[in-house]
Amino acid sequence: MSLYDPSGARKYLTRSERDAFLAAAEHADRQVRTLGMTLAYAGCRLSEALALTIDRVDLAAGVLIFESLKKRQRGIYRAVPVPPALLSALDLVHGIREHQARRGKGRGIRLWSWSRMTGWRAIHALMQAAGLSGPHASPKGLRHSFGVTAVSAGIPLNLLQKWLGHAQLTTTAIYANATGAEEKNIASKMWE
Repeated sequence: MSLYDPSGARKYLTRSERDAFLAAAEHADRQVRTLGMTLAYAGCRLSEALALTIDRVDLAAGVLIFESLKKRQRGIYRAVPVPPALLSALDLVHGIREHQARRGKGRGIRLWSWSRMTGWRAIHALMQAAGLSGPHASPKGLRHSFGVTAVSAGIPLNLLQKWLGHAQLTTTAIYANATGAEEKNIASKMWE
């Protein structure tokens, strides 16, 4: 696994590209905006975001609880801390507090009732609106961007492994191979 495709093109968004993506999301339909924000701020897979249910948004703890869909068995969950701005947007658009206050607590009610292809098209349209194209302009590019950003911020690999739902630390270690501005940022921490 690599952060570059066979032609050498980068597969992750830089910080400025991610910021442009999030700025484009601000002008999108509310449901599209919250999906884009979830992918950018939680580093989850598109299928994991689309499977997210109201009862797995923990506003008090500040986490989203994803079922790891790449595992060989069901029922393996991970909690990923996310910024308050994402939690507020999810609450506003999807009525998290309102649903959780009712009987049943929103169990089984998905935030997005879209197919994987519909979700992919929505994110692809946001990428185009942000002026992004190439292998990195995808939901997977946002996931890779999350990993590179976390390593650049000094998040330990074992914690990042947990957040991304990787079975092996060697899979997570690819994010330590970032180059360009991200690599310079990581290296600069040695000289502080």
